[in-house]
Amino acid sequence: MAATIVETAPLVLNVGVVLLAAATMGFVARKFGLPAVFGYILTGLLVSPFTPGFVADNNQLALLADIGVVLLLFEVGIEIDLKRMSKENRSILWGAPAQVAIGVLIGTPVFLYLDVPIFGALLLSLSIAISSSVVIVNITRSPRRTINSATGDAMLGWTVVQDIIGVSAAVIILTAFGESEKSLPIAIGGLFGFILLAYACSKLLPKLLRMVRWERDLFLIYSVSVGLVLAALGTVVFGIPMALAAFIAGLSINQSQDTDEVRKAILPFRDLFAVLFFVVIGTLIQPSKLSEAWPFALLFLLLVVVSKTIPTALLARLGRLEVQKIQFGVGISQIGEFSFVLGSIAFAQAAITEAQYTGLLVAVVISIVASSLLVRKVGNKPIRKL
Repeated sequence: MAATIVETAPLVLNVGVVLLAAATMGFVARKFGLPAVFGYILTGLLVSPFTPGFVADNNQLALLADIGVVLLLFEVGIEIDLKRMSKENRSILWGAPAQVAIGVLIGTPVFLYLDVPIFGALLLSLSIAISSSVVIVNITRSPRRTINSATGDAMLGWTVVQDIIGVSAAVIILTAFGESEKSLPIAIGGLFGFILLAYACSKLLPKLLRMVRWERDLFLIYSVSVGLVLAALGTVVFGIPMALAAFIAGLSINQSQDTDEVRKAILPFRDLFAVLFFVVIGTLIQPSKLSEAWPFALLFLLLVVVSKTIPTALLARLGRLEVQKIQFGVGISQIGEFSFVLGSIAFAQAAITEAQYTGLLVAVVISIVASSLLVRKVGNKPIRKL
């Protein structure tokens, strides 16, 4: 036992140091009027193997960050009211797919002109067209938010539809041009199979939670474990992204009478682990490659504005969404976590260069920080000031 403690102590120190550094950098960032996310990402850069000084165990951080993402999207699934959203914001169902299609149609010819193979061009344009569910949640839950509930709910619904369209499009691209072991029918079947599993859970889990609601320790364990298990099953068994699986899992119990209690139980874990998601983003950037990557990063950011920010605001107006149009477009204007997956696949199959891949990572960081900051600037006064 003593030997085990000695072996695990460095891992505990690793997480503790990173969280302490992230909290400090987040505090400093807010003091300078920047979003705390900027401090978290900068922490990742400082503890990465590409910079001198303390080097964090990136595999361990990635695992904990995944847990944070799962709990974050699980909590969103619990809270969001799809019935109300489908009635009030029905245009999201066609607006989000249209925005993704516009992004792909604009981005693909640009990358083909730069001699990127069709496979890489499609994946890059798709990665730019999809936003970050994690960042959107961070924006809508921020204590300094200026977003009203209607705009926040619409942004969340928009990104969920984006994820579904993105997963389907990625499978088609991988099947047609890349190296994919799954056919499109199998992938779509996996998604519907998981939805059926989630529906079955929606009939059983509320009863289970009601049985243990007065046992605080058991209720906490069940609440957290349900989200983790269902999200993992969605990925391992049904082959869908873990974040999307976590959201669907949350939907499975959002009609329960105990949803508020489940959210309260999850919140501390969600906030703690979700910070590491942004830290991990920072650890991926290699400063030595920035000189080659900057032109591509700037191109990606320009495409975000042209193919996402502007079309999203226009589609919101066309669809008569009851949202702050400019703020809505800016809030959607970041490159998401699914983009890491698409970029990694393209890079692994030599469809894009290392400079282009690094440029994508840099664009992810800048777009996350910029959207988190600008969405406050184009809104009204903060709902609550710290």
